[in-house]
Amino acid sequence: MSNHGQGLSVGARIVAVVVLLAIGVGVAWLQRDAPGRSAEPRTEFTAGNPPAGLPTALTTGQHLRWSRCTAPPAARTGYECATMKSPLDHRRPGGRTIDVALIRHKATGPNSRRIGSLVLNFGGPGVSGVSGLPTHLDQYKPLLDRYDLVSFDPRGVGATLPVRCGKTADDTGYEGADACAEHSGALLPYVGTARTARDLDLMRYLLGDERLYYFGVSYGTELGAAYAHLYPSHVGRLVLEAPVDPTEDLVEGQVSQAKAVQAAFDRFAAHCAARIRRCPTGDGPEEAARRMARLADRLERKPAPAGGGSELDAAGLAYAVSDHLDLGTDGWPPLAEALTALIDHDDAGPLSRGADDTGAADRAAAPPDDSRAARTAITCADSGLRPGAERLARDEARVKAASPVFGAAWSTGVYLCYGWPFEGERAGSGVDAGGAAPVLVVGGTGDPTTPYPGARRMARALGDGVGVLLTAEEEGHGTYPRNRCVTEAVDTYLRTGRTPAAGTVCPGGMS
Repeated sequence: MSNHGQGLSVGARIVAVVVLLAIGVGVAWLQRDAPGRSAEPRTEFTAGNPPAGLPTALTTGQHLRWSRCTAPPAARTGYECATMKSPLDHRRPGGRTIDVALIRHKATGPNSRRIGSLVLNFGGPGVSGVSGLPTHLDQYKPLLDRYDLVSFDPRGVGATLPVRCGKTADDTGYEGADACAEHSGALLPYVGTARTARDLDLMRYLLGDERLYYFGVSYGTELGAAYAHLYPSHVGRLVLEAPVDPTEDLVEGQVSQAKAVQAAFDRFAAHCAARIRRCPTGDGPEEAARRMARLADRLERKPAPAGGGSELDAAGLAYAVSDHLDLGTDGWPPLAEALTALIDHDDAGPLSRGADDTGAADRAAAPPDDSRAARTAITCADSGLRPGAERLARDEARVKAASPVFGAAWSTGVYLCYGWPFEGERAGSGVDAGGAAPVLVVGGTGDPTTPYPGARRMARALGDGVGVLLTAEEEGHGTYPRNRCVTEAVDTYLRTGRTPAAGTVCPGGMS
């Protein structure tokens, strides 16, 4: 599905180019220059349960060498970077290896109170955790008193086995499935969420934790659930926020999301009509849909200037509006102002800039070309759907019918894996994690990107006594740390292991 969803702590590093001898892929995070020691001596943790079946060269014989980061620029101070060697093919663990790029920000609290490493995934697929940790660190800073905050580039993304789908092997553009097969065909069978989950267990061990501590947002919930399914006895404390529905396929997910984002837009339109003077969407949801249709037709004929030489067309309009809705009610006033500028003055700058600055990294909007390649490769590795032309036409019509404002743009997602040259590994697999420690699932009732029913289904699918659902009555994609009740419950769970009572509902903007 066009997985949605939008980060957090980090380490320092120096960029160098590491050549994967097996496949000739450049990896650019090499470490040097260890940072200075803190005032209190730091004790590094050691785990005694390496992943089964891996050679000792990758487990007890491997040590993460943390050093200063040279990229992204925001990570040059306060962060460390490292690379982890992992099997290219976990079914042949003694064969070729890949380098997985990691970043961390060390815990700031007393060493004696440190719990371990909290691994963060900010969404996607196709989103770099190495770049994401400095960007999102502030959201998770209260957890630094007890955890090192760690993130990484999943295989296929950024500096970890990057998928190339451009005109040449060095091109980060996206030219479709044929270009992916030509330039990354040897790598494509080895990306996907289940394979990354296996990397995650090796990472857990090398970070020194007997069990995994993890916070995944949006697509990151797919990765966390896959991990819990594969390694239930290694589950420590897992937070799955804004969950992707584990029961839906790619097309069903597009339909559900189109309906959810339309419902969120309708709530915005009702608020706008009642509370905002000269509301650009008119007197309510029905008039808003008509005005948006006229605006989309206008932009289809002539895209509006968005600044910097860029333009906004009809699909871009839908994506940009969705980005503002992902922010919850905080995004409503700037959305009204931006639509007014576009409708009255043909100025798409405010709408586009707002989307660029605040949009969820993993929703249906077109990502940068390099992350688009990774998103496609991972999504198609996780999906068994390879529909023919007749079914594609029916699926496209279903998504279009789900939303008068967003359906046309969202319907293109059904073509994502058309012609993809490899089968999906996770097709038909579940997320049952029977026997695992409790996993906290956090869903917002007004989420426009990962609809709330998916949170309920995720909690049930994890298994009795495992999935614990925390509901937030909030607009927007993700509620941590915006909602105080959610934040207190999540932080308590991560610090103590105590989950909120079953059925807990946090009041918010929709209460």
